[in-house]
Amino acid sequence: MIQYLYPQNLKATANLWLWGLRDFAIIGIAALLSIVCLVQFGIFIPAAVTLCYGFMTIRMDDTTVMDYIKYATRYFISTQQYFEWR
Repeated sequence: MIQYLYPQNLKATANLWLWGLRDFAIIGIAALLSIVCLVQFGIFIPAAVTLCYGFMTIRMDDTTVMDYIKYATRYFISTQQYFEWR
């Protein structure tokens, strides 16, 4: 007898470890290019950008670190807060 295992939410986005599949593919390609730049030219900037992108796209409960920073910026800086005193 064959038993199939299905995820709880079939409409959820596919994740691989802490990243979405698209982000993981971008990080993988960027890491390869960063290694080539580091070995051939001795440039560390692509590796630093790749690490920053990898950190900013960590996904927990469908929210990334980048989304959290956007929400915090919108709340504290760009959106006017409305207070009503009674």
